[in-house]
Amino acid sequence: MLGYGSLNEWLVASVIVMTGAALQGSAGFGFALLSAPILGWVDPHLVPAPLIVAVTLLLALTAWRERSAVDLKGLGWVLGGRVPGTVLGAFALKLLSERALTIVLGLLVLVAVGVSLRSVRLERRPPLLVAAGVVSGLMGTTAALGGPAVAVLYQHERGALVRATLATYFLVGALMSMAALAFVGRLGQRELGLALGLLPGIALGFGGSRWTSRWLDRGYTRRAVLAIAGLAGLGSVIHGLV
Repeated sequence: MLGYGSLNEWLVASVIVMTGAALQGSAGFGFALLSAPILGWVDPHLVPAPLIVAVTLLLALTAWRERSAVDLKGLGWVLGGRVPGTVLGAFALKLLSERALTIVLGLLVLVAVGVSLRSVRLERRPPLLVAAGVVSGLMGTTAALGGPAVAVLYQHERGALVRATLATYFLVGALMSMAALAFVGRLGQRELGLALGLLPGIALGFGGSRWTSRWLDRGYTRRAVLAIAGLAGLGSVIHGLV
């Protein structure tokens, strides 16, 4: 069925993406952090192309649901940094070991989280937004974790702005990734079939996030952002050390 080995495999994959979609639809990011490693274990063919195609639906729905809250000005600066960061990441993979890069970038995220926990407010000025975009591009290219660097800058904003801005940012990145995968022949009929099988789980998770996001909006969004970012940074360091 749609390229899945069995009904059980499809059900497991659906539960994974449903949970990830609920997390991202509530806090603004975290889908890849939760879903990608586990889906890769269930079936390596589910990552990256099918997962990216499926998450595009989630990002589009989230961006549309809270479109009035998106920070377009800040988004422009971040995307301006993402492009050179992605290029630097590609070159860095050739010059340095992936392990070293993963550790260093993970430590940068942990430092940002640590500074935030000390109640130091990181102002969203253009230089810092561009820098976050560069780090995001580096992490996205080398460790598939492009979210934490940007999310930390928006931790003090209301939940709707965090979710809308990050969803729009990730949506642009996902479209770029799909174009690149199609260009190199990694996005074909099989990948689209597997992605189609993930869409019901994505839709259910997104639907559930309508209620969980309301709970986070009661003052818990910042804690959720820092917790997920911290886990992502720690996971990146551990991945590099193992």
